[in-house]
Amino acid sequence: MHFKTNLLPLLEIIRAITPATIRAVALLMLLAMGAVHAHDIPADVRLNIFFKPEGKTLKLLIRAPLSAMRDVDIPTFGKGYLQVSKADQALRNATKLWLIDNLEIFENGAPLPAPRIVHARVSLPSDTSFTAYESALANLTASPLADHLELYWNQQMLDVLLEYPIQSDRADFSLRARVDRLGLKVSTALRFLPPGTASRAFEFHGDAGHITLDPRWHQAAWRFTVSGFWHILEGVDHLLFLLCLVIPFSCQHGRWRPLVVIVTAFTVAHSITLIASAFGFVPDVLWFAPLVELAIALTIVYMALENIVGGNIERRWMTTFAFGLAHGFGFSFALRESLQFAGDHLVTSLLAFNLGVEIGQLAALLVVLPLLTLLFRHAFTEKVGVILLSALVAHTGWHWMLERGEQLSKFPAPALDAAFAAGVMRGLIALIILGVLVWLANGQVRRWLTEDTKIVNKNK
Repeated sequence: MHFKTNLLPLLEIIRAITPATIRAVALLMLLAMGAVHAHDIPADVRLNIFFKPEGKTLKLLIRAPLSAMRDVDIPTFGKGYLQVSKADQALRNATKLWLIDNLEIFENGAPLPAPRIVHARVSLPSDTSFTAYESALANLTASPLADHLELYWNQQMLDVLLEYPIQSDRADFSLRARVDRLGLKVSTALRFLPPGTASRAFEFHGDAGHITLDPRWHQAAWRFTVSGFWHILEGVDHLLFLLCLVIPFSCQHGRWRPLVVIVTAFTVAHSITLIASAFGFVPDVLWFAPLVELAIALTIVYMALENIVGGNIERRWMTTFAFGLAHGFGFSFALRESLQFAGDHLVTSLLAFNLGVEIGQLAALLVVLPLLTLLFRHAFTEKVGVILLSALVAHTGWHWMLERGEQLSKFPAPALDAAFAAGVMRGLIALIILGVLVWLANGQVRRWLTEDTKIVNKNK
């Protein structure tokens, strides 16, 4: 009886549910789903920006998809058509919220005040006016689109003209664009149009940090030194390779010359291929990058296995040199997009990037070597420690090798044509030249290492 009494309220609720109630609930659910969909983060967003200082005014022309302007009440009518005649204030709100608030412009290092929104209009996605500054400016000052076109608001483009007050159009300009918030993948094409000199084009993804549009040599050097430093510290595969190089030397107390030779060989090798890649002396094909990544994983596995079985330490520098060539190509992939920020200082930026990599390597060694010494002194015997650590690195490198091999297999095999044969011949000639130089240097290196062995034996 008690159980039936408890069921009575539930039965009354079920009887009260009518078809009209069901339809109303379904409609509310559809509206809620539509609202969530309307505020979805777009997958791909592309911005086009013209950056033109002119007299005492900096003009910024921006084109962005309206779908990236979330949380803005865009006026619509009918089936979600954009009501252009009443959208001016909404467009200005979107410009303030998603563009102005995410852009910082600097003149001679000082931030500029908030800009004036001169124009904000809707353009069709098929409009091609942003291929040039003059046509983009003309489009912004043209008559707005008409309501009767029945345009879905989230399929159109937002074009904006911003004006910033500046001291001089020949000042040093820079910017920080936090536009990665506009979508899952955001790319920006920016054209800098300084007076009296050629325009400069940039293309970057997400938040590229602080960008100096026409850097001085010291600004470019600092940017690329910092970039190289963080690249080596954030590159786990490069750090594992470096760890494999130094593990055996933590057991050889007093012998520092072999370590110096090996680290120098790695530095010289990756500098050669990094510079060669920057100047375009590498295959411009899709399969080359995954091939290099696979080769880097192979170098880690090989070096770890050599530590386990016991290799010739005196000749390790030559193996390191050969493997360093592959790692240099790996560095170049990270540097490729950044070189556009070097301005007219390509060579300076390359040398600075290399310097940053070397500083990062030294910082890593200053941490790793003392830790290895303490580990082998208090936790493991030297032989067991070398084998155990190398086995862990080999295990990691092996998985990377399988994953990267699978990625490489997705690319079609290269066409065996005359261009491919010519590229192979150029590569072989370069390898022969490098091989001869290594063979010539080997005699001097062996004498230097022999002297080091004598000194160590004498001090025992």
